[in-house]
Amino acid sequence: MVLDNLGSSLRGSLDKLQGKSRLDEDDVEEIVKEIQRSLLSADVEVSLVMELSSSIEDRATGEEPPAGTSARDHVLRIVYEELVDLVGDSTDLPLESQTILLAGLQGSGKTTSAAKMAWWFSTKGLRPAVIQTDTFRPGAYDQAEQMCERAEVSFYGDPDCDDPVKIAREGLEATADADIHIVDTAGRHALEADLIDEIEAIDSTVNPDRSLLVLDAAIGQGAKQQAREFNDAIGIDGVVVTKLDGTAKGGGALTAVNETNSSIAFLGTGETVQDVERFEPNGFISRLLGMGDLKQLSERVERAMAETQEADDDWDPEDIMEGSFTLKDMQKQMEAMDRMGPLDQVMDMIPGLGGGIKDQLPDDAMDVTQTRMREFDVIMDSMTEAELEDPRSIGASRVRRIARGSGTDEETVRELLQQHKMMERTIKQFQGMGEGDMQRMMKKMQQQGGGGMGGLGGGGLGPFG
Repeated sequence: MVLDNLGSSLRGSLDKLQGKSRLDEDDVEEIVKEIQRSLLSADVEVSLVMELSSSIEDRATGEEPPAGTSARDHVLRIVYEELVDLVGDSTDLPLESQTILLAGLQGSGKTTSAAKMAWWFSTKGLRPAVIQTDTFRPGAYDQAEQMCERAEVSFYGDPDCDDPVKIAREGLEATADADIHIVDTAGRHALEADLIDEIEAIDSTVNPDRSLLVLDAAIGQGAKQQAREFNDAIGIDGVVVTKLDGTAKGGGALTAVNETNSSIAFLGTGETVQDVERFEPNGFISRLLGMGDLKQLSERVERAMAETQEADDDWDPEDIMEGSFTLKDMQKQMEAMDRMGPLDQVMDMIPGLGGGIKDQLPDDAMDVTQTRMREFDVIMDSMTEAELEDPRSIGASRVRRIARGSGTDEETVRELLQQHKMMERTIKQFQGMGEGDMQRMMKKMQQQGGGGMGGLGGGGLGPFG
């Protein structure tokens, strides 16, 4: 994620304030240096870094902690507020009819982002359409068409036409019944006069309600010039940050936001059309500081469970809270977890499991966990329906048969059965709970940093690790 280094280094400095009721100059200086170091390593422009660190230093040394507030909590609140102020609120995108124009260089992820944004609007009950005007890049039309098919949204393009302005105009006419028009434009390997001329002509034709600049998270310092020139040409209302599923820090997005006096609209976090998040400053900074993002996690869980249920009409996740918890239920839960995305992203959203704890895990810990889940899935595919419904019927002879049939060993089969028992006990703790009891348990889990959350809780990654 953006500025990912900040989490662990800043937490280390904050941990040294435990037990202190007041801050001294050395404390503040160390924290500010960590912030500067992390922001600069994330390719945030130097002037922005100095402005942010100066504000934090002035407030930390000049403001008295409120009564009953520790020095650590006081400075954490200051850092949190200043970072939220820096990234700003999410770009205003009302759920109503509008035309959105996408700008950016070639390779920034515009075409993928267009389909992702269209999918996102479709989940809000709107009818989106993507209009592909890129006649410069070979394969742009085919890629856009395929992405829109996956997103199940309307698409318009004309591979036989070499006039992007004409395509834009006819595209708006052909998709007149759509609520949202997303116009994808061509890019170049570098800022060139013909690129600017072309996008200015398209802008005049479609008269967009909003123009968004699409930036690769790895862009770094080059974001400033891009943001300035596109802003001068068409006016930039927001930024879309792509490819945040890699190791890029994304600091260039903050530079672009500052240069255009705009904000961040969407974050692209993966390769599928569903891997897109509406930018939310509070959750974004919470994850940045290692506090997790329970709201985003809840949305991912809800979506994954709905998709899993849609794939199997006979399975209802609500039955888990009312009846027995079978191996079939466990398999469906694992399918839902797989739909939630990479485990390291999910861990970042769980309070206490991102940042420091995750950084202490071996480099291949996430891969091992994914591998173990796939092994468990293969094992369950080798079981009979009766065994999936009644795991207690699986004795030693059946363990041997299942191990042979799945190409695994008996120990892994027994680990699967043990994992099922642990998850079953966790489910039973929630069964019969009233709303007040549930809220108290969730609050306790948050205070404990997310421990005990089924398959991911306990000691880091639990039995899957």
